[in-house]
Amino acid sequence: MKIAVTYEHGNVFQHFGHTEQFKVYKVTDGKVEDSQVVSTEGSGHGALAGLLSALNVDTLICGGIGGGAQAALAQAGIRLYGGVTGSADEAVNALLAGELSFNPAVRCDHHEHHGEGHSCGEHRNGCGGHGGDCR
Repeated sequence: MKIAVTYEHGNVFQHFGHTEQFKVYKVTDGKVEDSQVVSTEGSGHGALAGLLSALNVDTLICGGIGGGAQAALAQAGIRLYGGVTGSADEAVNALLAGELSFNPAVRCDHHEHHGEGHSCGEHRNGCGGHGGDCR
């Protein structure tokens, strides 16, 4: 199992499409065997799912994430645990213990003016109409 976490300064980075690094954990027999920080090399949004797939990641822990990115991850067969905050290492340990607090209905959080039930995927181009700031 390989788990990736959007990563910044030891914590879960809150904007999937803008993350500059992932911390990738190799898990064997339910325990972290190894981890490394991987640069996204400027990749954004849709390209990030491809990067994770190329790294053989099967699980992603992140903060905010938009509908388009969620669809790309699902298509790549990557399980998503969104809406997570705090320490990246603690989040992975909580996931492995079956105790991770996450939001299965996570959506990008920069469109409060749209009201409840909004997802980034509702815009014609992801969030293109809002400066491309979709997570």
